[in-house]
Amino acid sequence: MITLAVAISVILVLVILVLLFRIQTLASVFTGSTQKRVGKSNKINAILLLSFLILGGAAFAWSYMSHRENILIPIASEHGVWIDDMFWLTMAILMIVFVITQVLLFWYSYKYQHKEGNRAYFLSHNNRLEVFWTVIPAIVMALLVFRGWKTWTTITNPAPADAIVVEVMGKQFNWLIRYPGADNKLGVVKHTLIDGSNEFGMDLTDKNVMDDFVTNEIHIPKGKPVLFKIRSRDVIHSFYVPYFRAQMHAVPGMPTKFWLTPTKSTADMAEETGKPDFNYELVCNQICGRGHFAMRAVIVVDEPEDYEKWVAKQKSFVESNPDLMANLKTGVPATTGPATEASEQDDAKKAEEIVREKAQL
Repeated sequence: MITLAVAISVILVLVILVLLFRIQTLASVFTGSTQKRVGKSNKINAILLLSFLILGGAAFAWSYMSHRENILIPIASEHGVWIDDMFWLTMAILMIVFVITQVLLFWYSYKYQHKEGNRAYFLSHNNRLEVFWTVIPAIVMALLVFRGWKTWTTITNPAPADAIVVEVMGKQFNWLIRYPGADNKLGVVKHTLIDGSNEFGMDLTDKNVMDDFVTNEIHIPKGKPVLFKIRSRDVIHSFYVPYFRAQMHAVPGMPTKFWLTPTKSTADMAEETGKPDFNYELVCNQICGRGHFAMRAVIVVDEPEDYEKWVAKQKSFVESNPDLMANLKTGVPATTGPATEASEQDDAKKAEEIVREKAQL
């Protein structure tokens, strides 16, 4: 009982103190003393806001000047220059608007601080001002969007006729890379033909498949257009090469593409960055599962003559997998029974004919 009485007493004392404080506040309003305290407080806050504007602006300018060289990594493609120009143009416009609005915000807070006898002027609306801050931003945004659209359509429109073709297919959790060989034409692929030894699902009855070759890394020549054909075998991935300022989703069932022209070889970039072991990387920029972090591939930008030497050393997929030609898949559903010796001989003859015809082209 004593504990309960003490607790009730403490609560009552607190209630009385709160009521006394409220009565004192109400009395100060009638006597005008509150206005003096508020005015002094506003003066201090106004000075602090103005100081924050000056010191914060100076710190921002120093931070930018100290790190501007590291904001963006070097550019290694022709269209990358356009991308960076759009970035800096957008940043310049945003910075101008930001500085103007923040200076006005903090300056008005200082200039129009509370003062005795001042009364706020109520402005319901201003049609001219409404039109100004609606039409001007709309025009600026439209121009920025148009410039971005122009750049986008340039790299997604048909590539030059002499472009190097590289097919990249994403799957959990690595990239598969295929080249079309001497004819610069990729052979037909079918998802029904995909297995452990034929991960692209290449149709070996197609003549264009005969010289296609598969690699573990991408080689492209400096100064020549390169067309990337992108696919996915399972989920959505993202083909991202930051030094080339290029990114394209790899979507199941919906092939995508873009082309670019590299301007700096791997050796050039190693010298520019001061990193002897520098490599361009292809990474997946779309979270695609537990092994997403491992979806990387090396991109080597060669001098044109070095690229030709590298291509000449590559063996076609058919040459590297002679057993597949012996067990040729046509995409037609197989019979339920075991293959006969005659059918196996027919398949072998068909494969030989295809290889012979390809050699004559």
